[in-house]
Amino acid sequence: MSMPTGSIVALLSKLSAHAQQKPWPRYDVDAETWVRIGKGLAEGEGDLLAMWGEPKVVHLALRVAALPHPCVVSLNAAGGAFPSIGAHHAPAIRLERTISDLYGLKPVGAHDVRPWLDHGAWDLHVPLGKRRPADRSVPTGYAFRPVLGEGLHQIPVGPVHAGIIEPGHFRFTANGETVARLEARLGYAHKGAEGLLSGAALDKAARIVARLSGDSTVALSFAFARAMEAALDIQVPPRAQALRGVMAELERIANHFGDVGAICNDAAFALIHAHCGIFREKVLLAADRVFAHRLMMDAIVPGGVARDIGLDDTEILITMLDEVAVGFSEVVHLYDDTPSLQDRTCGAGVVSRELVKQWAAGGHVGRASGRDFDSRRDVAYAPYFGLAYDVPVFDAGDVDARVWVRIREVEASIRLLRAWLAALPQGPVLVAVPAAREIREGIAITEAFRGDVLVWVRVKADGTIARCHVRDPSWFQWPLLEAAIANNIVADFPLCNKSFNCSYAGHDL
Repeated sequence: MSMPTGSIVALLSKLSAHAQQKPWPRYDVDAETWVRIGKGLAEGEGDLLAMWGEPKVVHLALRVAALPHPCVVSLNAAGGAFPSIGAHHAPAIRLERTISDLYGLKPVGAHDVRPWLDHGAWDLHVPLGKRRPADRSVPTGYAFRPVLGEGLHQIPVGPVHAGIIEPGHFRFTANGETVARLEARLGYAHKGAEGLLSGAALDKAARIVARLSGDSTVALSFAFARAMEAALDIQVPPRAQALRGVMAELERIANHFGDVGAICNDAAFALIHAHCGIFREKVLLAADRVFAHRLMMDAIVPGGVARDIGLDDTEILITMLDEVAVGFSEVVHLYDDTPSLQDRTCGAGVVSRELVKQWAAGGHVGRASGRDFDSRRDVAYAPYFGLAYDVPVFDAGDVDARVWVRIREVEASIRLLRAWLAALPQGPVLVAVPAAREIREGIAITEAFRGDVLVWVRVKADGTIARCHVRDPSWFQWPLLEAAIANNIVADFPLCNKSFNCSYAGHDL
């Protein structure tokens, strides 16, 4: 069957890829092709994976099912502007606003040009582009979208919250207790990550990436290491590959335990919260004993892993898995047999299949609404090649479905861990990182507990980082929370929010 002449596949088939980026091809495109790709995304031809800038260039990563690999397209924006992708494909809107804030590049034709990360409190405007001094003043107001209708009122929440959590502002427009619209304002946790990474030595860059969102530190380090290894043609030893998988799955189950408990706690069922807190602590204690850090931070490095494990360490992990698997199974039965819990979680916070497809939402948000995507399988990487494991997919799209995705993922992760720990390959766990000698680029995706994490890196000839972009899964999940709470009551927002559990820090860069 022939491809339409305007399709993304047809457009890219006429282009030659850069030799310096691996393992995905990167293509330079003109403005017309850029726009046609954006329209193709809007028509469902592919998934937007990421969009980021440089002082004179914008990049867009996408995945098209008909292509063997995802790819990156790049557009010269030396004139200070580029055609808006967000004008055609809504998931690009906040990404374009971020590029505008950081680099000063303007999306021509964009429907929303409000600042996103720049709240008016920075010392500099466009700090990564043509830096301009800014007045240090009280942060400016924000023009929330108006909602018109009889009997509507607004409820501002945040950015400072009652619990010890990260900052974010939520503006509810409600009719009585029913939410007519929610609009979020984020960016309060902005750290200047891309500026910190530019020019950083390899070890410093790895530490920065590992700390962008602490609960996903393994997945972030994994993606950064794989991007560097792709750029520099590094072959990681089989034992290191298996240990990376062990750490990634330990991080996944620890976070899923915490989330299941917290969701039940927000539904006024503290008993499950207490049990899940114990399970999570058992995982973290075992990780600390085996990998010398509760979160396994800095344990995955370019070239392999920073620490090997012995037979005693393997036994610690297996014993822990035996304990939590039995206890968690009992908690799952309790969750499923408690009508008061089901009354709160079933039918609450529904996200449609169409929206998760449009936004290419990963993790529990996407899979709870029918999007069957898992980067461990669909953009496969070691040690997941060739493994048969369950990717749980549900259709209801509600809080309950997001809980069940987590439950089934815990069970699948425990099976993976048992298999790896029973047959760890022998051999070294780290190889040296060679000199770059020339400019090289690498890109990688890993599956964090929230969904797919993307890291793109450009390495200079001296081995330092020229540019690095990290895309957390929360970029494509936060907007769907706004859709999930519509027509629910205000009091259900904490429950819906926790069922998403998006990262503020990972999103805010």
